[in-house]
Amino acid sequence: MKDLFQFYSIGHFINEPTNKTEFEIMRFEEMEEPEVDDIHKHTFYEILWTEKGISKQTIDYKEYEVLPNSLFFISPNQVHQFEEWKPLKGGTILFTEDFFLLNHNNKDKLFELSFLDNFYANPCIQLDKRNFADIKQTIDLITNEQKRADKSQAITQSLLHILLAQVQRCIDTETDTPVSKKYLILFKQFKNLLDKHFAESKTTSFFAQQLHITAHHLNLITKEVTGKTASEVIRARSILEAKRLLTFTDKTVSEIAFELNYTDSSYFAKTFKAETNLSPIAFKIEMSAKYRTR
Repeated sequence: MKDLFQFYSIGHFINEPTNKTEFEIMRFEEMEEPEVDDIHKHTFYEILWTEKGISKQTIDYKEYEVLPNSLFFISPNQVHQFEEWKPLKGGTILFTEDFFLLNHNNKDKLFELSFLDNFYANPCIQLDKRNFADIKQTIDLITNEQKRADKSQAITQSLLHILLAQVQRCIDTETDTPVSKKYLILFKQFKNLLDKHFAESKTTSFFAQQLHITAHHLNLITKEVTGKTASEVIRARSILEAKRLLTFTDKTVSEIAFELNYTDSSYFAKTFKAETNLSPIAFKIEMSAKYRTR
């Protein structure tokens, strides 16, 4: 399926589209506004930290108010919109998967972080003053390292790992029963497969077979990570794509139902309304008023 949105690399966000940089850290007050579409996708991870001020961010139709002493996470393939660009004190860290995994062959190290690559996790984390100060101290170390004439990629990567471990500790401290790393890794592997096959009407059994586990085991995993069954997660991903197609294309409901492999448009409309409380037509009208007038 052809992607609806422009994908941007880190280079685009420093207004150097041909720059192949894999890591950047910038303060809001020193940044030029990037020349990118308001609504877009990233090929990289982004962490926004906010010391003062308030911003509004939207990821896949969910709006978030980002307050002081908070972090906001954006992962590759999410549809992101920075709704309000107001004077803020804070900044942004941008890094690729390759940079994070430099000299680490096991991608599970990235998947173990519950707040990345997880469309059921809250991308906005409000911290208390002590934890934010600790994280800000690590951010300052990264900033100072990047300013050095002899800056080291290995040191920067190590500091980034420390930063992300600090964030995970804050999240785990606030969670009664943190999700096991094994389940989190399997869930993210399932999510990656789902992003590739959501339009093919695949079943829980199909994804379980790909992961070399039983359908029952996959349901246990998705229940623990998201509170939903695997089939509910599969359906939600399909409906998310339907929302994107309804908002950003002129395709009819019947065309979208066919593209997403629903048996017929009436079944698609029924499923869509069960997920969103709106008919596809009502959703399209509402989103057209919101997005297409900008």
